[in-house]
Amino acid sequence: MTSPEPLSDEELGELDELAQAATPGPWFVRGLDDEHAMNLVAVSTTPDTGLGERWPDFDHREIVAATLVQQPRYVDTADERWDENAQFIATAREAVPRLVAEIRHLRRQLEAGSDQNGSRETT
Repeated sequence: MTSPEPLSDEELGELDELAQAATPGPWFVRGLDDEHAMNLVAVSTTPDTGLGERWPDFDHREIVAATLVQQPRYVDTADERWDENAQFIATAREAVPRLVAEIRHLRRQLEAGSDQNGSRETT
């Protein structure tokens, strides 16, 4: 397996801009249920209550994304990883800005080490 190319500073900036423009976090995975959504797996700005609320007992403005809507079947994946995909999306909301910040921090440390020693240090 080959390693992916390192992110350029421009790509880091683009990721940062995307994260800043998105609905503020944290995001949570929610399970909702009604005759239209049938076990909807969603990403929401509010935590799951465990009650599988039916519309209109939940605020649709809290839903950021859905990974499963079964009736009609228009949000679905062939591999049936609805819960895993929702968890990834919800986790990415806070992880991406943290990863961008960490990469920038580490690059500044490398540059500072390079400036002090005349060459880039490796660990």
